[in-house]
Amino acid sequence: MRDIAVFSGSAHTELAEEVCAHLDVPLSPTRVSRFANDCLEVQLQANCRERDVFLVQPLVAPVQEHLVELLLMCDAARGASAGRITVVMPHYSYARSDKKDAPRISLGGRLVADLMVAAGASRVLAMTLHSPQVHGFFSVPVDHLHALRELATHFRRYDLSRTTVVSPDLGNAKEAAAFARMLGAQVAAGAKQRFADDRVSINSVIGEVAGRDVIVLDDEIAKGSTVLELLDRLRELGPRSIRVACTHGLFTSGALKRIGEQPDVLEIVCTNTVPVPEEERTDKLRVLTVAPQLAEAVRRIHNGESVSALFDAPQSE
Repeated sequence: MRDIAVFSGSAHTELAEEVCAHLDVPLSPTRVSRFANDCLEVQLQANCRERDVFLVQPLVAPVQEHLVELLLMCDAARGASAGRITVVMPHYSYARSDKKDAPRISLGGRLVADLMVAAGASRVLAMTLHSPQVHGFFSVPVDHLHALRELATHFRRYDLSRTTVVSPDLGNAKEAAAFARMLGAQVAAGAKQRFADDRVSINSVIGEVAGRDVIVLDDEIAKGSTVLELLDRLRELGPRSIRVACTHGLFTSGALKRIGEQPDVLEIVCTNTVPVPEEERTDKLRVLTVAPQLAEAVRRIHNGESVSALFDAPQSE
């Protein structure tokens, strides 16, 4: 592909390399250095002038470090006269700060979106934002992809005749229902209340799960408190089997180990929107790649083609 330049921050270079392999373009080098006063400096080490520049950087821990790195990459590309700057952000962690649910609270999802645009971003390519309204926080075009097709392809290897997709809460029920339609399965949802970032209560599960093969579907799993609470409610109803799936497998604070140790959890499935360290993986974990979908979206954006086929409501295949 001509007139395209892909750069990666330090958050997830493996995914950026895989995207470039599918595009058949080189991953252009980026130099990140630090001044004596702890400030970061970024240099994009390839020509950007009038080129279509794509900056790959999920916001993962350390989030603030990677965010500033991304902002400096945008600024460097703008200063180098890039024709267009697209932020490829497979995971937008600040999307969780999407509503004012307490007095005098910050709205990080909107603020960080404004910072990216102020730094020079012309558009954003994201995947499975935490809530639909986050799309509207950006004042530049956003292409919002999902990983349901990749997850569906994986689960179609099983007998799905008695399967129920379970959302941990009603907020994710629409995505769970779309996923269930792709699999020809039923859908259920937990009635969840959140009291703190790591303390939740699920009083009941709405839908049929007794004697059925359950797939718990969430957008992300961080500390795993929601999934573990949901598993307790599901066990009371007697499912035949349990599998856990999500798009963003953050797995902080030993969450992957805790979920993997549950004897009735047969499998944990996530995608590679965020890096999962090899030393933390378990035999139950399956990591699916979203690089082909991201690469196709980059190709379509660059060529001025429609990206809607990649993020429209999923259809049964």
